[in-house]
Order: sequence, then C-alpha cells, then structure tokens
Amino acid sequence: MDRNEKAQQIAELKDKLQKSAAVVICDFRGLQVPAVTSLREDFRKQQCEYKVYKNTLVKLAIAGTPMEKMGKYLEGPSAVVFSWDSPSAAAKVARDYAKNNEKFKIKGGYLEGVLDEKGVVASADMPGKDELRATLLATFMAPATNVVRTLNAAAQNFAYVLDARKRALETQG
Repeated sequence: MDRNEKAQQIAELKDKLQKSAAVVICDFRGLQVPAVTSLREDFRKQQCEYKVYKNTLVKLAIAGTPMEKMGKYLEGPSAVVFSWDSPSAAAKVARDYAKNNEKFKIKGGYLEGVLDEKGVVASADMPGKDELRATLLATFMAPATNVVRTLNAAAQNFAYVLDARKRALETQG
C-alpha cells in the first residue's frame, strides 16, 4: 500500500468515525469466513458496518481526537464496527454474537467516551432509537389520554345511572 492509498484510507476512516453514532472494536481471530460473512450481514441489518483496518491506520485516524485513548484496544487482529443509526445497535449485535461464539471478543469502543469491554456490553442494554421514540410518544400521549378518559367518565357514568334506572323501572312495572 503506497502513501496515497494510506492517506485515502485514513481520510475515509476519519470521516466514518465522525459520522458514526458509536464504534465497537472486536477481535475476530479464529473465525471462519462464512461466520464473518454472517456477522457482517447481522451488522448490516442493524445499520452498522463491520470492517477490518490495519491498527496503525486506525491509530493515525484517531490521533488528536477524543477517540485517541481507544488506541489501547488496537492490538492484534481488530475489526471496527461503525453504528450509523442507533448508538447501541453495534454493541447489541456484538454482545449477542460474542455470547454464542467464544472466538469473537469485544475489545472496547466509543460512545460519548472510550469504553472497555464491560462498557460496550452495558451500552448494548440501552434502548434503541425506536424504543426511545415509542417511550417518548407514550409520554406525550398520556396526558391527552387521561383528559379524554376524565371527560368521557362523566358521560359514561351518567349513561350507567340511566341504564340502572331503566332496569329498576322495568322490574317494578
């Protein structure tokens, strides 16, 4: 790889690192090609990108950024996973895959700060974008729903009283 190719890869890496919601660094040593292909597809389904770069290129790309401390995880074979949409998506896929495959290991990552393996696994438990939207929508809808219930309760109770009176009159008559 000549200097121009390296510079181009470093620029590409810097761009991806800036645009990503989170980054996970994994050790894929010992995984067979079909397993890696399947893993890439799992990441793709969650709007993530799994890519292997030379550690020195990643270290050059993160130099002088808040991600620089992540360089300590760039030893041995390393794959970089970029999470584009949801900050927890890459961590969730990596955690689930690591549970079922002892050869795949999470080294660390970055989400508003450098994370170790435990931090990445903990970030996987964060709610995703859709879950957060649903919670927010439910929070917004709760007062309106309660107002409608309260307004409806008086009319509903009045209808119950009328029905009870009607039944009472029918049984008397």
